Amino acid sequence: MHEFVLQAVGDDQQQFFRTVHARTLNNLNHSYLLPVDHDEIQVSYPPSLATIFLDLGTGSGTWAIDIADEFPRAEVIAVDLAPIQPRQVPPNCTQVSLFSSLPSPDRHSHPNLTRRFELCDIDQWSIPYPDSHFDFIHARSIHIGIHNYPRFLHEIARLLRPGGLVLLVEPTLDPSPPPPSLPPMPGWASLWETYRACLRRQLIDVTVPERLADLLAATAAFENIIVRDGNIPVGFWPQDPHLLTVGQLQWMDYELFLPALRPFFLCSGLPPSTVDRLVRDAQHDLYHPSYQPSTLIHIAYASKCY
Repeated sequence: MHEFVLQAVGDDQQQFFRTVHARTLNNLNHSYLLPVDHDEIQVSYPPSLATIFLDLGTGSGTWAIDIADEFPRAEVIAVDLAPIQPRQVPPNCTQVSLFSSLPSPDRHSHPNLTRRFELCDIDQWSIPYPDSHFDFIHARSIHIGIHNYPRFLHEIARLLRPGGLVLLVEPTLDPSPPPPSLPPMPGWASLWETYRACLRRQLIDVTVPERLADLLAATAAFENIIVRDGNIPVGFWPQDPHLLTVGQLQWMDYELFLPALRPFFLCSGLPPSTVDRLVRDAQHDLYHPSYQPSTLIHIAYASKCY
């Protein structure tokens, strides 16, 4: 059993980062090889009665900050691998660093442990909070860093109070497939096929996004499981102004994501020339698509059984 100590993130944050192939990565989990630098920050509902929120894999912290603003009397705790979140946050948003050593202190007896995010590798250790502590847990776009997603869901069930809600959001790893009558875009398809193959070699289950409901049900800890799939346009082709905005944002997300894969591919053993070709060809298809691309975001939410 691992023990933990809480340590505030100070001005010297270099210990939390490492540089790999000219991109900044976290220094807590060496299996998670996507960058946590300035570009990552740019990538980037619950019930009003919820009082304690947990945001797992908060990234830039935007979701946690928005929730803290929306529900000023709630406590919002956000966890990530690297301290890339803003320092100025709502007073009900928590930001602390977690490291293996000592037991976690009682938050309610330490009122100074507020206005902070928390650092923790949720793939390696049990998440260091008491049983039945949270009313709402949010986890978005993190399954590529979780080697045992069923265990992760059991841990979420442990942390939720009975009746508490979990919201899972995972994008497909096979985005923008062609219409039935058209061939795939070769550069785009090749990059995503390679990405999935490299994740499999790291023992990551690439089918998780499509199986969120089944995985929740398999825990026998959740009920009222609801699944929604969001069909998201990619690019500038929608005529509806709202969908056009969504498409532009998703296109920008992919534009940042493609070069961000470079450290992951290189650490997976691919030659630099192959990586450069994969990224370049996928960028070509993103900039000059042969059809109107779209992608799927898989959303599942459920309540913990009483």
